[in-house]
Amino acid sequence: MDPQIIVLLITMAATIFLFSVEWFPVEVTGLGLVVFLVLTGLLTPEEAFAGFGSEVVILMLGLLIMAAALEHTGVTEYTGQFLVRLAGTKPNRVLLAVMGVTVAVSSLMSNTAATALFLPIVLGLSRKLQLSPSKLLMPLAFASILASSITLIGTSTNIVVSGLMQRYGMQPISMFELTPVGIPIALVGIAYMFLVGRHLIPDRREDEEDDTLLTARLYLSELHILPGSSFVGKTLAETALGRDYDLTVLRVERDSQRFHLPDANLRLRAGDELLVKGARENILRMKQVPGIELVPELALQNEANAENGLSLHEVILLPGSPLIGRTPRGSLFRQRYGLQVLALSRHGGTVIQRLSEARLHMGDILLVQGERSHINTLEQQGVISVVGTVDEPTTPNGRAALAMAIFGGAIIVGALNILPLSVAMLLGAVLVLVTRCITPEEAYRSMQWRVIILIASMLGLGTAIETSGAAQFIASLVVDILGTTSPFWLLTAFFMLTVVLTQPMSNQSAAVVVLPIAVQTALQLGLNPRSFAIMIALAASTSFVTPLEPACLLVYGPGRYRFFDFVKVGSLLTLVVYAIAIGAVLTLWPVYGA
Repeated sequence: MDPQIIVLLITMAATIFLFSVEWFPVEVTGLGLVVFLVLTGLLTPEEAFAGFGSEVVILMLGLLIMAAALEHTGVTEYTGQFLVRLAGTKPNRVLLAVMGVTVAVSSLMSNTAATALFLPIVLGLSRKLQLSPSKLLMPLAFASILASSITLIGTSTNIVVSGLMQRYGMQPISMFELTPVGIPIALVGIAYMFLVGRHLIPDRREDEEDDTLLTARLYLSELHILPGSSFVGKTLAETALGRDYDLTVLRVERDSQRFHLPDANLRLRAGDELLVKGARENILRMKQVPGIELVPELALQNEANAENGLSLHEVILLPGSPLIGRTPRGSLFRQRYGLQVLALSRHGGTVIQRLSEARLHMGDILLVQGERSHINTLEQQGVISVVGTVDEPTTPNGRAALAMAIFGGAIIVGALNILPLSVAMLLGAVLVLVTRCITPEEAYRSMQWRVIILIASMLGLGTAIETSGAAQFIASLVVDILGTTSPFWLLTAFFMLTVVLTQPMSNQSAAVVVLPIAVQTALQLGLNPRSFAIMIALAASTSFVTPLEPACLLVYGPGRYRFFDFVKVGSLLTLVVYAIAIGAVLTLWPVYGA
């Protein structure tokens, strides 16, 4: 055996081991791999670093920028609300809705693009419904991959395989040739994830960062119904405050009359004030609803200089603070400190008074609005401690439709091969930046750089596997062992070999390596080469066992997954897909047919 092949096989094993134990961040392991391949002479520097400028990386860069623009303009928030209306707030129904919609969309676009599109939407849903992101993000990625075989354009791998088939005198794969096997794979895969897979996914909510936990904290605030509001004349049930905004109405105040237990059939009037409880971002979202004002904010805006340099902050009352035991009104909080309390969160207690009348306790967390200089003064005096600065949630704005049009146009242009998909994605990214759907600074902050680095690094490993002859060696070994066995076991061997190679390599690279060997084997044994080509196409889209598939890499960080989470959930799903694929190929593309 060639020494280079031996070194590369050991390198592959070591890389997968480091990914699994996660002694180092995955992107650090990836960069270390690139350096090692250059130092050992397995790759030239040009070959090793080519991945950082590859079409795949450019494609990912464009997709992530456009996905950030969709989130920034409020499109993802609106889509999340639509999914909640579609599925309600029950986790099981939400999971099915996410997977079903993702499969439908991913069947007509790249599974990576579909995952990038729905990633911010699902993250918003998880926050809104107080679910662990890990419970939704892996099903999202797997659903997008399951849809790859529904149509020819479900993944670029199908197109690569179709092009290679023509070299061997076979007809290319038609648009819907794979649909009879693709739909069963998607449906059974969804059923597996719903009935089995979701129970194997760990709940990583306890590992979430402090900022995420603070976002989920429940606050108390007050809403004022203005004349002309769409809420006027509606019952509390018809306002859908619980369904659309996840807010609980604790009390309605009208003409000094208080309804401590508001009836769902109570009709609202102009001037009503609603005491509500909910997550921080849901309360702040009400600021964007026409005809609704936060009562404290309404008072603050009447101040002469209230609109200069205002920002939102979460602050906690420290022991010895002069505010403890006093109400915001009694302490002249707004007049004395130049700040307004928008909401109050109290651990271990319930507040049902108006905010201005609520006596403050040590440890209360206040959502305040005002100038940063005033916050700094109070912090220096030991009155409060700043927990964090708050970015207000986005709602669909004037550029939301434009961002959607740019994203949709880029997908269509790429899918129809008017432009290469990578060029279409980068063009879309440029357009959302030029049209100010998102600023460059906002795009840079939202970019998942660890994903970009990891993908670029792994492309280098794929190049080394091909150029060293390691892939050819492995494939030839399989043929030597199984060359005269039954077609069933040959198809099985090539399916499994392709699945194994898609882990360290790209799906397209794995298909390119295995397909010629599989076709030549079929021709030598007098079998139908199309059966083997279709099997390779199906196998190359079965990347569930490790998080090295781009769609899985997108959710790897946000879901706080570990390497073996994918092994545990994806291994059985791979066997399920194989069972459907082998049966369908033997039935629809007979190995003894012409």
